[in-house]
Amino acid sequence: MRVLIVEDEIDLAAMLVEGLRAEGMVCDVAHDGARALEMTAATDYDVLVLDRDLPVLSGDAVCRALNTAGHPARILMLTAAGTLADLVDGLGQGADDYLAKPFSYLELVARLRALGRRSGHGGGVTVLSGHGVSLDTVRRIAERDGRPLRLTPRELGVLEMLLAADGAPVTTEQLRDGLWDAATDPATTAVRVTVHSLRRKLGEPPLITNDPGYGYRL
Repeated sequence: MRVLIVEDEIDLAAMLVEGLRAEGMVCDVAHDGARALEMTAATDYDVLVLDRDLPVLSGDAVCRALNTAGHPARILMLTAAGTLADLVDGLGQGADDYLAKPFSYLELVARLRALGRRSGHGGGVTVLSGHGVSLDTVRRIAERDGRPLRLTPRELGVLEMLLAADGAPVTTEQLRDGLWDAATDPATTAVRVTVHSLRRKLGEPPLITNDPGYGYRL
């Protein structure tokens, strides 16, 4: 799931990015509303975590602009104001969910995963399986033939994309765009290294093939 954090509090934004990346999400950051609109125009995000009180362009204005444009991303609005009237007003701007500061990090993660499923990420499927491998996309738990797999968040993401492709090839570019944030060097070997590590952890017989010119597939 690809998430854009739109938050002008630098420390809070950094904390959210670090935590959500550890959860296997791909996170980019914008520190003002105008930059958020530029990034959503260039990148397909599943969910935005959108602060209402932003410089340059408010969170409400960003929300209205995205809805007017028919942008498919779901919006979780953050605010320091948490009264019922504020909640109703925030949802009235076009937000899909609303969370008042201070908030529980675990609640934020749960709400983001729910919004990601509603956005079409994973098609609403919570368990993917094939070739003896199963992946619970909510609990982030994977097994092969009943054997637990100790995978990193990035390896889980690669496995999820391969399982969701159902035998169709997934290119290096698709893996990079889906699982690495905007700061990733396009020339990096990170995708190849991650696939190699995942292939090793899946064990024998080998499951991941690389078709030159097409991509990786199970």
